[in-house]
Amino acid sequence: MNSEYKERVNRTIRFIEDNINQKLSLSDVAKVSYFSEFHFHRIFRAIVGETVNDYIARRRIEKAINMLVFKPKTSITEIALACGFSSNANFSKAVKIHFGFTPSEIRNPQKIKDSKIGKVFSKYGKDFNPVDLYPNHITNNVIFIGDTNMNVEIKDLEEQQVCTLPSEAGYQPEAIFNAWDRLIQWAIANGIQTNTQQRFAFCFDNPTVTPIDKCRYEASIVIDETVQVKSPFSLSKIPKGKYAVLYFKGKPEDTIKAQLGIYSDWFPQSGFEPDNFPMLEHYLNDVRQDGYIEMEILVKLKKL
Repeated sequence: MNSEYKERVNRTIRFIEDNINQKLSLSDVAKVSYFSEFHFHRIFRAIVGETVNDYIARRRIEKAINMLVFKPKTSITEIALACGFSSNANFSKAVKIHFGFTPSEIRNPQKIKDSKIGKVFSKYGKDFNPVDLYPNHITNNVIFIGDTNMNVEIKDLEEQQVCTLPSEAGYQPEAIFNAWDRLIQWAIANGIQTNTQQRFAFCFDNPTVTPIDKCRYEASIVIDETVQVKSPFSLSKIPKGKYAVLYFKGKPEDTIKAQLGIYSDWFPQSGFEPDNFPMLEHYLNDVRQDGYIEMEILVKLKKL
């Protein structure tokens, strides 16, 4: 696929994500891509695998579900309006169709009596169970520095410039490894040797809500200002600020428990809330060599 096409579509996706609570027309989105409106929707579907309208609808609902879980004090009506729905009733209907559960059931899964199948399964083949969104405690298979309790540190990070490359198929392991192989070879070719590389991943989506292949994942390596970045690679930044940092060592499949645990167990008592920036994973080893993953999970913070 032509890299210029991908870059234009990625630009429209960033525009959609930044304006997800607004009314977005095909014309609005097409203008950002610089493609003809008559052809843009076909190009978008060919590259993304969804129509523009389906993408916008899915992202609104996924954002809303994460807010239901991670902002328990925010009312369902406030969440509906914040995610671009015209009313609570329209929001509840859309969530029930997509996930098979109402917003109230997702917020209170202990009250659910019967499991249901929504559009997310029939369209994407993804099982969805609201209980999975609420890990009460981290399992003993996950090892944290110090003890088995959640040990989150608050650290101040300086701004860092990074070169990024997105995974072509979300959180699917093969696609992630392919992105890293390409990015690591690019770094070596630009004088950044393997043992000096600082590797971060931008993890935009929650795989308990979003289909694995639709989750947005970007591999990144810290660079200095002298390094030139050209397509298909992109220049980005890890912003300066306070971050919640959780050390994790264990099975890759247990990562999600640790990540969700930060939100369910740590944030409510922290005095902070997540800032509007994706979760980061800072890798400390090579999972393919060691058979386990060792990393820091970082969430940018802002005061309540």
